[in-house]
Order: sequence, then structure tokens, then C-alpha cells
Amino acid sequence: MASSLLAGERLVRALGPGGELEPEQLPRKLRAELEAALGKKHTGGDSSSGPQHLVSFRLIRDLHHHLRERDSKLYLHELLEGSEIYLPEVVKPPRNPELVARLEKIKIQLANEEYKRITRNVTCQDSRHGGTLSDLGKQVRSLKALVITIFNFIVTVVAAFVCTYLGSQYVFTEMASVLGYRAECWPASLKPGSPHLQRVLAALIVASVVGLAELYVMVRAMEGELGEL
Repeated sequence: MASSLLAGERLVRALGPGGELEPEQLPRKLRAELEAALGKKHTGGDSSSGPQHLVSFRLIRDLHHHLRERDSKLYLHELLEGSEIYLPEVVKPPRNPELVARLEKIKIQLANEEYKRITRNVTCQDSRHGGTLSDLGKQVRSLKALVITIFNFIVTVVAAFVCTYLGSQYVFTEMASVLGYRAECWPASLKPGSPHLQRVLAALIVASVVGLAELYVMVRAMEGELGEL
């Protein structure tokens, strides 16, 4: 935090012999403090401008107060012409070595986790780490699961068709015997059809329903696998 300023040439000349502050009859203590402050040279800051003088804000306030009490025609802002606020260089405290080592360790750990996340779906081409063999095994298992699923679908649909066709012979035989009773007396448009054709149609309907159900289950299972990926 700034607490002083770099005195300009105007303030230095005003406080010197025959300067503008000489007629103002400054208090002895204030003049001594100002002369002591201007007598000390500050070598920091801009080295090209040479040594500079530091004056605290307290002395500037005391000088301003004295000028106001005397109703002086000399204004403070005129005396401070060429002066600048001095901002001391901030010295950073040394960091704790243990804390620095811990932060570096955390940074390395986070970088490794980020690298693993980015390269999670990248295929490893190094056979020494088994990347190619593991990928090949995954592809074979996926293909095997797909073949088994298709085979189960076909077997299920065919089994539903066969079971319905074989089981419906008893139903349609009895229906044919009942509906065929005195069928010769029926009009041609109302005569019952062939029992064999009816059994085939019934088997196709059941097989279609079972196939649609299997397809629905397969699609839901594939959606779940894709969601996990």
C-alpha cells in the first residue's frame, strides 16, 4: 500500500534556501522532518532518473494543514508538481516446499487422469500390451453374440410356426367337422375353406407376433449396450 511519494524538483527547490516555503515560516519540527526526508535518497524505481527523495503522506498533510492555517497563496498541488506516488515493490513470501511438492503431485495426477479419459476410446497398436489381441477378442465376442441372437430369433419364430401349425390340426379338424355338417346345402360363398390353409394362416399369425416381440426385446437390449458405451 502506498504511503509516500517521490518528491519532484519543485518541492525540493521550494524547501531549499531562498525557496518558496521560506516565507511561510514552517514550524521547526516540520521543516526538520521535511529536510531529513528530502536529504535521504532512494535508489529504487527508475534507475535512469537517478536517486530520488521519498516524503511520507503524513508530512505532506502537515504541510498542507500549515499552509491552510496561514491562508497562504502557495497551493499544495503547485508544490507537488513533478512528484509521483511511490509504490513499493511487493516482495512475495517464499512458498512452502512441501506445499509445492504436493501441488505438483496433484497436477501430475490430474494430467494422467485427463490423458486416460481422452485416450479411453483410442485403439492401442502396441502388441506388447495386448491391445490388438484384446480388440480382436472383443470383436469376435461381439460377432458371436450377434450370430447367437440371430440364430435364437430364427429358431424361436420357426418353433412358434411349427407348434402352432401342429397344434391347430386338432382345432381346425373339429371345426371342419362342425362347419362341414351339411355344408353341401350352404351357398358357395359361405362354404368353409380348406383346414390346411387355415392352419398355415394361424401359424403365420402366431409366428409374426412372436417375431415382433423378439425384435422389440433385441432393440431394447441393443439400446442398453449403446448407452453403456
